[in-house]
Amino acid sequence: MTGPVVLAEPEWLARESAHAERMRAWTGPHQERRARGEKHPVLDFLFTYYSHRPGHVERWQPGPGVVLAGPAARRFLERPAFTETADGVALDPAAFTGRRAKTAEFVLGLLSATASRAPRLSCFGLHEWAMVYREPADSVRHAQVPLRLGSAGTDTVVESLDIRCGHYDAFRFFTDPARPRNGLAPSRENQVELEQPGCLHANMDLFKWAYKLDPFVPAELVGDCFELAAEVRALDMRASPYDLAAYGYPAVRIETAEGRAEYARSQAAFARRAEPLRARLIALCRHLLGRES
Repeated sequence: MTGPVVLAEPEWLARESAHAERMRAWTGPHQERRARGEKHPVLDFLFTYYSHRPGHVERWQPGPGVVLAGPAARRFLERPAFTETADGVALDPAAFTGRRAKTAEFVLGLLSATASRAPRLSCFGLHEWAMVYREPADSVRHAQVPLRLGSAGTDTVVESLDIRCGHYDAFRFFTDPARPRNGLAPSRENQVELEQPGCLHANMDLFKWAYKLDPFVPAELVGDCFELAAEVRALDMRASPYDLAAYGYPAVRIETAEGRAEYARSQAAFARRAEPLRARLIALCRHLLGRES
């Protein structure tokens, strides 16, 4: 059995600083917008739908099996789950409680099942369209942003294409008239059975599963998942029925064959990028649960 990795103070301080600077590319503008009372229809999602606060996104932690050496490491003792060791400060294995183990079990099962499937690339982002289908104009989710095709044109697109959304946390926001049009019936109970690696939301959710394991996950892995989620979110909304040109997001016009092909290519590329992140999270869960092969 290998022992813990001991990081000298200059090394871990540099990693901590680099992580915070990297994440401030998103957290800084978000906090500035919030101070102005300004909403962003694309990027707010990363901090409102997901519950990891900007300060926590910026916060660095080493993950399991790492000891932080030097006097500066003592400030980590002010956080839950850290303890002092002979070589410095590290995560306390005793803090990996039954509740945390249950979370790791779920994440391991969900991500392993997802990774075992081939990506399905035929949904074309219609979940966002189904969320406004036959919805009164004053009830649309992003009411400050116009619909590119108007309400009637949006409804026509929904009625002309097959919807096959298998992600429950997208499906639950469908309007009532859109629900029967979905070719699948996702629920919280069948989430593990339906999740697949081509789904944009499943790949964005790698960020959620990373921070749900906090603090037993390296901050760099959280950051990698957050960056992917931010880029996937941009495609998600570019393919939506909203006109986001004023925010710098050109539309992926999935109402056309060319737009659907563009969406599928981008979706496949994100599935490839998500694969190693999903594998890292699976390996972390196995480590935390003592199931390494």
